[in-house]
Amino acid sequence: MSAAADGGRLLAISDLHAAHAANAEIIDGLRPTSDQDWLLVAGDVGEISTDIERTLALLAGRFATVVWVPGNHELWTHPSDPLTLRGDHRYRHLVSLCRGLGIVTPEDPYPVWRGAGGPVTVAPLFLLYDYTFHAPGTSSKEESLRTAHEAGVVCTDEYLLHPDPYESRDAWCRARVETTRARLDACDPSLPTVLVSHWPLVREPTDVMYHPEFAQWCGTVATADWHVRYRAAAAVYGHLHIPRTTSYDGVPFVEVSVGYPREWSGRPGGAPGLRRILPAPAGAVR
Repeated sequence: MSAAADGGRLLAISDLHAAHAANAEIIDGLRPTSDQDWLLVAGDVGEISTDIERTLALLAGRFATVVWVPGNHELWTHPSDPLTLRGDHRYRHLVSLCRGLGIVTPEDPYPVWRGAGGPVTVAPLFLLYDYTFHAPGTSSKEESLRTAHEAGVVCTDEYLLHPDPYESRDAWCRARVETTRARLDACDPSLPTVLVSHWPLVREPTDVMYHPEFAQWCGTVATADWHVRYRAAAAVYGHLHIPRTTSYDGVPFVEVSVGYPREWSGRPGGAPGLRRILPAPAGAVR
């Protein structure tokens, strides 16, 4: 899990949604630029277990190291999926699948990138959300959810992402935050980090969403200072399908999502591809 000190790039992508034929073509075209490149996959590879396994196996065979975190779509128990596991049991199954492919998961020791821009600790984080990114004008989970239902903006997670054995998705999120915080606290304090999560660690990236009610399914206020607290050289995320780089407290937040064909097909430049995280590209923040 190491890269040569003078070579390789730390690359990232998310929200591949492999079931879409146009996205499958994008996946087929993903290639490293050297045999030392690492790839960060920030969730939403797909919804169906067979698509997830096939895609991750393909990427694991191409890149020196692949680091994966789950998105909400991997955690769905879809009615057409032969894998019927729910909640944490489904997550643990996916972790086992990744380990069999040699892929680093949030349950494994955090690897250190020693290529260009390093050394940095690469920390894959599985955190979920707890509805604390309330809909505008609301101050509680209940009120925020009611506003979303009235607006007709309800995440499919409410029907397909089961929290078993936790009593709720927000309870699962709280457990994940507590466990992850302890692991990050134990990291080498002399090294910066690259924090990789499907959901953004701060709320601000959700401010540009067309449907602000959707923000409650996009993260937790519990991680609002983690990019500073854990010395982040970059925070990588997906989920919003708004690929861009912004900066908070001097830390670049890089959304690396591909999204659905109906979204990226209308954008200048066409289909998005791999994003370089390290060495940090110049002038990328906007």
